[in-house]
Amino acid sequence: MAGSIGDKYYDVFLKYRLWLCTKEGDGILGEGRLLLLKEIDITGSLKSAADNLKISYRKAWGNIKEAEELLGFKLVEKQRGGKDGGSSQLSPEGRRLLEAYNELKEDFDQSIKKITKKFFNRINKPS
Repeated sequence: MAGSIGDKYYDVFLKYRLWLCTKEGDGILGEGRLLLLKEIDITGSLKSAADNLKISYRKAWGNIKEAEELLGFKLVEKQRGGKDGGSSQLSPEGRRLLEAYNELKEDFDQSIKKITKKFFNRINKPS
């Protein structure tokens, strides 16, 4: 909320997105891929992560492969199935990137909240 009830900006909100990209502008890691990595970390399975996010396994795997190609390192380590089934887990680099990204996002959220409050206080100030 951007002001008190009755303020002209009461129903106006600020939204932003944060993602990593190459210098050419190719997206590497944004909200969708971040959620996918989190789900893989939680479930231990690319298939389960895809199912939980309601995307196809093929799309999930394609997103991971594209990000890995752009980064130049593995985000996910896969163990093929067998009698016990397969599994997926974040690589050490993938885990480090996910943790650092989460911290960066939290820092941005706190900064944006402060900046947004200042902005809306200024525009809601009586003339």
